[in-house]
Amino acid sequence: MNSSTRLFLSLSAACALSGLASLGAVLSAQQPVAPMPPILQNYKSVTSDRLLKPEDSNWLMNRRTYDGWGFSPLTQLTPENVGRLQPVWSMATGVNFGHEAPPLVNDGVMFVATPQNQVIAADARTGTVLWRYRNPAPENTILLHPTSRGVALWGDKVFFARAEAVLVALDARTGREVWSATVEDNKKGYYMSLAPLAANGVVMVGTSGGELGVRGFVSGFDAETGKPLWRTYTVPAPGEPGSETWPKGEQWKTGGASIWVTANYDPESNLAYWGTGNGGPWMGDRRPGDNLYTSSTVAIDVKTGQIKGHFQYSPNESWDWDEVSPPVLIDFQRGGRTVRGLVNVARNGYIWFLERTTQGPVRFVDATPYVKQNVFRSVDPKTGRPDVDPDRKPGTNKKAEFCPSIWGGKNWPPIAFNPLTRMIYIPANENFCASIEGRASEYTPGASFTGATTTVTPVAGADHYGEVQAWNVDTGKRVWTHNYAASPNWGPMLSTAGGLVFSGGTNDRRFHAFDAKSGKLLWEYPTSSGIIGQPSTFSLDGTQYVAVQSGWAVDARAMQARLNAAFPGRYPEVPEGGTIWVFAVK
Repeated sequence: MNSSTRLFLSLSAACALSGLASLGAVLSAQQPVAPMPPILQNYKSVTSDRLLKPEDSNWLMNRRTYDGWGFSPLTQLTPENVGRLQPVWSMATGVNFGHEAPPLVNDGVMFVATPQNQVIAADARTGTVLWRYRNPAPENTILLHPTSRGVALWGDKVFFARAEAVLVALDARTGREVWSATVEDNKKGYYMSLAPLAANGVVMVGTSGGELGVRGFVSGFDAETGKPLWRTYTVPAPGEPGSETWPKGEQWKTGGASIWVTANYDPESNLAYWGTGNGGPWMGDRRPGDNLYTSSTVAIDVKTGQIKGHFQYSPNESWDWDEVSPPVLIDFQRGGRTVRGLVNVARNGYIWFLERTTQGPVRFVDATPYVKQNVFRSVDPKTGRPDVDPDRKPGTNKKAEFCPSIWGGKNWPPIAFNPLTRMIYIPANENFCASIEGRASEYTPGASFTGATTTVTPVAGADHYGEVQAWNVDTGKRVWTHNYAASPNWGPMLSTAGGLVFSGGTNDRRFHAFDAKSGKLLWEYPTSSGIIGQPSTFSLDGTQYVAVQSGWAVDARAMQARLNAAFPGRYPEVPEGGTIWVFAVK
């Protein structure tokens, strides 16, 4: 995670007081029109069974299914007709900043989260607003990344992670707050930007703040009542498993390993796979040891919160390569056998093929770079531990240059998997390198605790930056690549059984459709801003729709600024302002 600290100003500080939380909700949540529209009167409850096996027509969670595939079984849109895709409706959200959440759809009711603590419920056919929840964050909320990556549906509730580290449950029919729970104290540097995960009656969230000296954790809450069930720290305290990987003293209290992307979940084992961020401070020589569970995948038991397994991608991580993207649950072929797999396209520039077990331990299978990577000289074929070139590792008062950059070969935007093509689709960035030099830093609650000065440099003479890559998971080989000559790629991926891949992510503001097998660009449409939102697709009345939020900002804007600094005038700012777009063939 890399961004300059911002203070997100709200309209009212009063709503921050826990004693007035319910009053703030009443004042801030717009009431639905009376009488309640039939589409809300007939709202279909989102049961655990429906989340386990969602109807083809709906998109009920961030990546549609717990395995994180980002895949839809719908087949109406194909390479033959996608060129006739047209906007059906669009709606401005009334908010700037980065729009990164997917539109969720439950039998015609669309739920969209935006920055500034807003959730919109709309008629998915027309865009008519059914209700709008707003609860602006208190004045001077600490918020480095003003965004939201979505909501979760369960029962008759919509779960939303407010920026100031408060989890709320909204009534799906009215938008009113049912309950709220403070996850942590924002003044300590904890804030939230992820979508909650709902599974087995438990709602789970993690907190951002890895640049601010937080101690990362995942918390589980009772979905009905909001009662806290468990909290699992991703930096162990002395005496806990993994604590031996930290130096003696109290550095574990500010050790980082924050959580800011929603986990994927295995119902068979009841384990959620979460990714963790950088250590605190950034420079590994300030915290000798492997520093579990920074830069890792951790398998957490949804019932108890216990960590059952883990895999660490960059021990003693010092490059700001947060590995917060959760691995996607994909069973793949290796050596003539089917592996119960986890596939993680990591920020450090490698694709990691891992094996998940019902008991929890995570085993290494193999790994390969997907962009230029000059830090790891090799990866141990048995353990997966990388051999790091010491000249490429920064430290206190030691500058090191390395590739990929601090934003990684892929940042938070999720990949997609198509079980019919057996390919994963990756929003990659190539030809960006960086340098870091560490410096001394002291911990102050809520203040920057990186202890580093960074630069990001486009590779001289590069003919492109952004890529969409397709890899076969059974062979571990790249199948095709589409290059963006004049733009990075910050576009989350969507794949469909109709043989298409959808993605935005470029500074030309366009939404793209590719042939899933060949990578041929089949269709594109210019939107009002750049697209860093997660696309979704759904079906109503026999018509397949594709929906996405357009709204450029956050790290995509920061990378664009670095390009413009290197090549003045060639990479101007991208227009901002959030809009929901819905497309169909008419």
